[in-house]
Amino acid sequence: MATKKRSHSFKDSAFLTVSKETSQDASLRKHLIVKLEKAFDAKIVTFFTSFSDRNAQIDDADAEMLESILASEPSGKRLILILNSPGGQALAAERIVNVCRAYSAGDFEVLVPHMAKSAATMICFGASTIHMSKTAELGPVDPQVPYWSREGQQQPEWISAEEYVRSYDRLIESASNGKSPRLEPFIQQLNRYDARFIEQLRSVQNLSADISVRLLSSGMMRGQTAEDIRKKIDVFLTQALTSSHGRMLSHEEAQKCGLSIKLIDLHSDVWHIMWQLYVRSNWAVTYRNQKVIETCTTAVNA
Repeated sequence: MATKKRSHSFKDSAFLTVSKETSQDASLRKHLIVKLEKAFDAKIVTFFTSFSDRNAQIDDADAEMLESILASEPSGKRLILILNSPGGQALAAERIVNVCRAYSAGDFEVLVPHMAKSAATMICFGASTIHMSKTAELGPVDPQVPYWSREGQQQPEWISAEEYVRSYDRLIESASNGKSPRLEPFIQQLNRYDARFIEQLRSVQNLSADISVRLLSSGMMRGQTAEDIRKKIDVFLTQALTSSHGRMLSHEEAQKCGLSIKLIDLHSDVWHIMWQLYVRSNWAVTYRNQKVIETCTTAVNA
């Protein structure tokens, strides 16, 4: 009597499932994005960049990738960008906001599952509403710049532009106030500074503040003067107030600054779905790719 061959479909399916889980394939996140689209009745796009790779910063190419996806997927709904990133280039943040506003049928919104820092916070400034939980955080937008403190240094240190300029200004003030009998110690220290670099840092600081104010004045703070907006968000703009570029700015602090915040309940079904999406997406940009931009039908990574 002939024996019946067993099917190996279950074994194959199990192998593929484990393989996808191990590599955190984009297909594992698709159903979560679909659930969030139903919950918010909106077009959902995720944008995650690595916190462990300095080269994964937000740049102009991200705006192009984002537009290529949105242009091919017209939805007729408002757009919600799920954003988790340590930041990057201020000009790129401005361009990403412009793309999101252009393709959103209605106000463009941002959802922060965990951290949107620096230039990612600037993207949040361009939204009409920021969705976040009690544990999610924004951060200061004061520019960070590469700095080589010694000859032969292969990797630069990243320092606050404001802190560097402030130390230069204090030396100049101390050297010129007439209180010290000797100028040599100040001259020796000032020789370590490049005046052209100082001016470049001042320009970078002004650019970051200007973009932040412009995004807010054309969005959630529309109708307010630039001066009033700048005063309200001073804690985001000034490193001296937070002491660290990585300092957490919570939903409460954001609301005190006049930002439009919608709090997501940590015990809600929506947050549980969101957290699953965060964990999977963050794993992908930490161990597999530097960046991930996804919708329920398209995934682009770099």
